[in-house]
Amino acid sequence: RTKDAVRELDNLQYRKMKKLLFQEAHNGPAVEAQEEEEEQDHGVGRTGTVNSVGSNQSIPSMSISASSQSSSVNSLPDASDDKSELDMMEGDHTVMSNSSVIHLKPEEENYREEGDPRTRASDPQSSPQVSRHKSHYRNREHFATIRTASLVTRQMQEHEQDSELREQMSGYKRMRRQHQKQLMTLENKLKAEMDEHRLRLDKDLETQRNNFAAEMEKLIKKHQAAMEKEAKVMANEEKKFQQHIQAQQKKELNSFLESQKRGYKLRKEQLKEELNENQSTPKKEKREWLSKQEENIQHFQAEEEANLLRRQRQYLELECRRFKRRMLLGRHNLEQDLVREELNKRQTQKDLEHAMLLRQHESMQELEFRHLNTIQKMRCELIRLQHQTELTNQLEYNKRRERELRRKHVMEVRQQP
Repeated sequence: RTKDAVRELDNLQYRKMKKLLFQEAHNGPAVEAQEEEEEQDHGVGRTGTVNSVGSNQSIPSMSISASSQSSSVNSLPDASDDKSELDMMEGDHTVMSNSSVIHLKPEEENYREEGDPRTRASDPQSSPQVSRHKSHYRNREHFATIRTASLVTRQMQEHEQDSELREQMSGYKRMRRQHQKQLMTLENKLKAEMDEHRLRLDKDLETQRNNFAAEMEKLIKKHQAAMEKEAKVMANEEKKFQQHIQAQQKKELNSFLESQKRGYKLRKEQLKEELNENQSTPKKEKREWLSKQEENIQHFQAEEEANLLRRQRQYLELECRRFKRRMLLGRHNLEQDLVREELNKRQTQKDLEHAMLLRQHESMQELEFRHLNTIQKMRCELIRLQHQTELTNQLEYNKRRERELRRKHVMEVRQQP
């Protein structure tokens, strides 16, 4: 009789509380911190928030604690309450993930059932039952605002665990960003060093080329001056040679003319003596014959003079050609020497420039190898740190999951009848 009386009292208080909560649900939510937490819990539950098994098991305990507020005797609810609790436990679909248990609330399933036309069309007879379960679960969810100290402590621990996971993940992401930043900083630094080294090598090469160009220009000017000097010397030598030959020919011509004059006088005197010996010839004939002989002598001397001048001219031309040939051969030899000197100079400069390019290539290759080695070392170090951090995080996660599983097993062992 005592048990029956206590059960009736509990059922009466349970119906009163249910009626009050049903009226509050229809009249609108009151401005209280508990209902705000309830709304937050509903919103988070609809988006698939992470809850533990303890929060799933707290709903029947809350209903029991709410129904047994006025009695110190721990009584079980009736068959309808047991059925409702079993329905609610079956309504909560749990999905085990790597870190926690994800609960899909009954409102979400009902919302999906109502939003899915295929499901609504395939099961039209279950719509009254779905609406009844929906109102029932909404009323039962209002009991979730009355939370026990153990539930609050458990939720705080879960929140701390979630915050630890978030902090761990944020630290890992921060480490990855820091590693990427370090790599970018190192690559930019090495690139700046490479650019500076390349500019310095280009400047050295350009300076050497400018020096070689200045030396070659100086050598070309020197060769041009030597060729101009040689041309002037050749012109002066040719002029002197022509003057010397012309002077000799002039002396020869003068001596020839003097000899012709002497011969003309002697021949004229001989002709006069021959005319004087022949007295029978008239004077007029003598003068005509003498003038004719003089003309012949003068014509002969003129021919001899013309022949001499022609021979002198031919000799002058021949000797000038010989002299020009000798001078041109000397000029050609000089030009060959100068060109050979210029080619040797250019070859020496090209060899020096090629040697400098080889040294610069070796230095660039060495610098690139050093930079690549530095980048590879840093990447290996960062990857090692990243893998060590991942391993540490995984070990911590494994330990935390082991502790949660041990706690869950202990709780399940305690809750066994």
